[in-house]
Amino acid sequence: MGFIPRVSAVLTAAFVWMSASTASADPSAWQREWPDTDFSRTALDGWGEIVSGGPPKDGIPALSDPSFHRAADESRIGAREPVITVEIGSAAPRAYPIRYLTWHEIVNDTVGGVPVAVTFCPLCNSGLTFDRRVGGRTLTFGVSGKLRNSDMVMYDRETQSWWQQAIGTAIVGQYTGAELRQLPTWMESWAEFRARNPDGLVMAQPAFNRAYGRNPYASYDSSRRPFLYDGEMPPHGIEPLARVVRVGTRAWPVARLAATGEIREAGVTLSWRPGQASALDTGQIARGRDVGSIRVRDGQGRNVPHDVMFAFAFHAFYPDGRWMLE
Repeated sequence: MGFIPRVSAVLTAAFVWMSASTASADPSAWQREWPDTDFSRTALDGWGEIVSGGPPKDGIPALSDPSFHRAADESRIGAREPVITVEIGSAAPRAYPIRYLTWHEIVNDTVGGVPVAVTFCPLCNSGLTFDRRVGGRTLTFGVSGKLRNSDMVMYDRETQSWWQQAIGTAIVGQYTGAELRQLPTWMESWAEFRARNPDGLVMAQPAFNRAYGRNPYASYDSSRRPFLYDGEMPPHGIEPLARVVRVGTRAWPVARLAATGEIREAGVTLSWRPGQASALDTGQIARGRDVGSIRVRDGQGRNVPHDVMFAFAFHAFYPDGRWMLE
């Protein structure tokens, strides 16, 4: 996560670093950076589950209340570049480009009166949108700089509790055990969003000095092992960085879905179509290989909350989950 150079160049050093960080994991060492976090409350089995991802707290700057402009007026984004699409009620559909989320990982926004956190963890390929309200309180999220199972640990600025992005659950602090409600958003190509929503809105380029459009994780999704991860690998011979569609506690391999175009199982319909570039392949996101776009709907055609994540992350966070194989 963050400003990592080419992943392939730092993997060996990272695993050495991870081992050292795990051995010395102790919340007392984090108190100076996190004086308001209640470390007496945690859902972790051990502090060794948490490692540093490199950047410090807020070293990856989350965004709040970004600016938008009409999709028809956008010229920077490549047609195949991925965006996270948020459609809530009668509000104009919004596209959050991965070219920006790669460098910021969290966008705090409000859509149709709903406070949302649009999130993307490059190391797990996990792009999720959550309702930021918990127990009647609206939270604002930042990037902690910590990882667990190679997944981003978020934190809320109101209580400094730590939250696991892949599952939307608080794992350390006052809110330990609380869950964020995942919203039914999805990732698709910019061309798909624009064609369907010519009057929709797209997030404007943030006012930061970043190489937007560049992928700092070049070749990551073809790596043999995940970055900063020493957990168990997926079963059934599935490659750890193969993409799967997670719906609840079930996972469908994207390779299986892409081979048929549509699968109807377990009360949902999953569909795949070509045209979306991988954000974790070539050095330029727009040039990434085609991994396709996926939609998940229920029997009434309504969008269903889901995630397109790496297989190792599904196995790490859903060890008893069901693999939907052929």
